[in-house]
Amino acid sequence: MPLSTNELERYKRQIMMEGWGLETQDKLKNSTVFIAGAGGLGSPVSIYLAAAGIGHIIICDFDSPDYSNLNRQILHNPSRIGVNKALSAKITLGTVNSDIKITAHTDKITADNVDQLVANSDIILDCMDNFPTRYILNDSAIRKGIPLVYGSIWGMDGRMSFIKVPETPCLRCLFQEAPPSEVFPVLGTTPGVIGTLQALETLKYLSGVGTNLKGKLLVWEGASVDFRKFKIYKDPNCPSCNGK
Repeated sequence: MPLSTNELERYKRQIMMEGWGLETQDKLKNSTVFIAGAGGLGSPVSIYLAAAGIGHIIICDFDSPDYSNLNRQILHNPSRIGVNKALSAKITLGTVNSDIKITAHTDKITADNVDQLVANSDIILDCMDNFPTRYILNDSAIRKGIPLVYGSIWGMDGRMSFIKVPETPCLRCLFQEAPPSEVFPVLGTTPGVIGTLQALETLKYLSGVGTNLKGKLLVWEGASVDFRKFKIYKDPNCPSCNGK
């Protein structure tokens, strides 16, 4: 289906970019993304992807927001306390862009259901806060042959990488063991920075415009406003990708 008059007006400023145009905007309209987590990272990720015109956003979260989430989880507000986060996200994203399709899954992501939840998505966005689920998403991305955009936050700091096996190491090559699970500090602007970069990586991949952060880990130190990139390497003994 061609872009409507409203869509042409909405996306006019990005369509103007060199290398973009109507054909690229059509690519976004025909793309599907899977966002794992509707919290601190999932909020800016989903809002900016919706605003950019991704045709189908699948967002998954089994939890519900509480007041301690509201300093950073901008998909939600006090009236949604106790409402499932994915369902709350669908309401918010529908107000951001009514021309796209939004599917909300209220399931907990497991090794048994992840491939079904991801379905025919073109890319997975890891907006989780725990590594066991990240590894499940990593393995699904490998099986499906699609990219995984990893993001994590702590206080004023964050990390991000674009992972696509076999072109890059996988997430388990980068983090061989899961760190201990704990409640960690976070300033709301930190997921805003990292989540927006995750959305940018996704838009670059789906549009074919720009270069993705392959084989590198981006580290953001918010206190000093420093960005650093570190090369990452494949683990020949990796149980997920086998060093492919």
